[in-house]
Amino acid sequence: MSTQARQEWQKWREERAAEVARPYGPLALTGIHWLADHPDGHIQGLPGRWYDDGDAVLLRAAATEGLAVDGAPLDGEVRLGPDTAPEATRVTRGARHFLVLHREGLWAVRDFDPGSAARTAFTGIDVFDHDERWVRPGRYRPYPQGRTVQVPNADGVRRGLGLAGELTFTLDGDAHTLQVAVEGDGSLWAVLADATSGTDSYRFRFLRPPAPAADGSVTVDLNRVLLPPCAFADHFICPFPPPGNTLPIALRAGERNRSAG
Repeated sequence: MSTQARQEWQKWREERAAEVARPYGPLALTGIHWLADHPDGHIQGLPGRWYDDGDAVLLRAAATEGLAVDGAPLDGEVRLGPDTAPEATRVTRGARHFLVLHREGLWAVRDFDPGSAARTAFTGIDVFDHDERWVRPGRYRPYPQGRTVQVPNADGVRRGLGLAGELTFTLDGDAHTLQVAVEGDGSLWAVLADATSGTDSYRFRFLRPPAPAADGSVTVDLNRVLLPPCAFADHFICPFPPPGNTLPIALRAGERNRSAG
């Protein structure tokens, strides 16, 4: 392996660990609360009363409950739309951030606490060592029309997973294909499993290749396979791999699991 490739991979590892451990990263998530499960607005452990109000969330709180909206104490009620990031939520209480989420027609609140036990105990991410054999030329072929498949999620509920095309590459002369989504910036996203899943690595992982070139060519660096957010906090609802996205090989590359300590 070239010195430059190892240095770039090591930098990626360090940046990735820092991203996971940031104050409002996945380790800080301490709960997700679906408002449909709390019609009276009361959610244990959360101040205020949170209601599904159709096209918005209605939050009611007294000043004594310590909630702030846009930095100002809340004493009364406010209507809330979905937040864009846990670092930039409208509702806070001290260091805690309450992220309003809208998914498949349902409203929820995610509770992020930088002082969470998971974040305090975090010691790093176990990874397989870098190997240049896992860096492969690939090709992306979009479907004529996007499709949605129903897949189980980490919370046991089946949800739709949008797929835009197929990513193909070869390993040791064998061709492999993954169904992928396309992100807003043009990069690709695959949910995959392999022969190590659930034993030598987490039960499934993510792959995020860069945006393909105009002819569909793209570098597939399996050394940068990622753990999903639910590997760091049980409250994330990560999708499982769609049919066909379980590789028939032992993918000893990328992130394996959270460090045991």
